[in-house]
Amino acid sequence: MAATEPSQSEIWARSDQYHNSFLLKPDPILDAAQEHTKARGVRYDISVSAAQGKFLQLQLLAIKAKRVLEVGSLGGYSAIWMARALPEDGELVALEVEKLHAEVIEENVRNAGLSSKVTVILGRAHESMKAMPASEPFDLVFIDADKPNNTNYFIEAKRLVRKGGIIIVDNVGRGGRLADENNSDAMLDGVRELLRHIKDDTDVEATTIHTVGEKGFDGFVYAIRK
Repeated sequence: MAATEPSQSEIWARSDQYHNSFLLKPDPILDAAQEHTKARGVRYDISVSAAQGKFLQLQLLAIKAKRVLEVGSLGGYSAIWMARALPEDGELVALEVEKLHAEVIEENVRNAGLSSKVTVILGRAHESMKAMPASEPFDLVFIDADKPNNTNYFIEAKRLVRKGGIIIVDNVGRGGRLADENNSDAMLDGVRELLRHIKDDTDVEATTIHTVGEKGFDGFVYAIRK
């Protein structure tokens, strides 16, 4: 019997795993965080991939970041990646609307020995962001929350990030479906609205980087505040 050809998604996942076998070291703490998140009933499988977590960490190290804002932190997996890049007096502020998620973030961060660097704020992210003063700017804002609110989050992120700071908006590739305007749902429309907003926003320079891997075909917007 002829072997079944792997699907495109299987090829992407294998490629991720191959590269990770060289570039990412085994990490029991991160593995335990994912297992704990799953055990507590939170959808751990929609967090960033390990390679994406490492990318965020490298970005913070490259700009010598001290303050980070994460909009939507799920179970804290990406928060651990990023908090590890911060100096001892650094701070990551994680915004979460779900009480269970916020509890799991704090548990995972504590188990990772990073509680002194991570502050979790429970509530609607847009309202939490609007209440924050621009006088204490962040070096990077990572947006990974409900897609219909992408533009609202981006506008506040731009107010809260320092000049030269970075804004990353995750999950904007959407399997390549955005280009078909006849294909419409709340997720797609939220990304399209964000792209239209950025097009006319003279305060930022931005691009979309598409990605493939264990998370399928997706991508992120990478913007720098001028």
